[in-house]
Amino acid sequence: MTAIPSKADLRTAALAKREALSDEQRAAAAQAMARRGLPFAILPGVVVSGYSPIRSEIDPAPLMRKLAEQGARLALPAVLSRGKSLAFRVWSPDDRLMLGPLGIPEPSPAAQELVPDIMLVPLAAFDRQGHRIGYGAGHYDYTLAHLRKAKAITAVGIAFAVQEIKAIPALPHDVALDYVLTEKKMFDFRS
Repeated sequence: MTAIPSKADLRTAALAKREALSDEQRAAAAQAMARRGLPFAILPGVVVSGYSPIRSEIDPAPLMRKLAEQGARLALPAVLSRGKSLAFRVWSPDDRLMLGPLGIPEPSPAAQELVPDIMLVPLAAFDRQGHRIGYGAGHYDYTLAHLRKAKAITAVGIAFAVQEIKAIPALPHDVALDYVLTEKKMFDFRS
């Protein structure tokens, strides 16, 4: 009988595949993802939150620029404290960012806060049921659960195709994604 791999083991394996991609593969994937775009209309003024890529995450900036051209207002997350919802602050591609408490670039605390309509969610791994593995802090699960009490938010996981894994053991507090967008495919989990 084989043991079911833990989330930590699955995360480590998926991140190793992501780390193995070259800078050229990463840049080409980010451009391919931007060309594909999102599978639904971007209405003028819709708020789309992205993220500042850390480690070897796919860069959502090309996609965010395209969404801004389609009329979206852009925001980036700011970490306020552990166990609290992320805040989302207005951002445009020319804005200077500052390092937040976790060393992640984020907009100035003076930037206007917005509640996103669409969240582009970074991840370590995903499966075809819309489950994701993050980095273990639970920021996105908590934020989505908290913000969805007030309004509908579409959660779009952003990843390289190599980050797909067969199955993720989902826990009750895990929040499933509505979509995952990779450089090769769009997965729709809403049904």
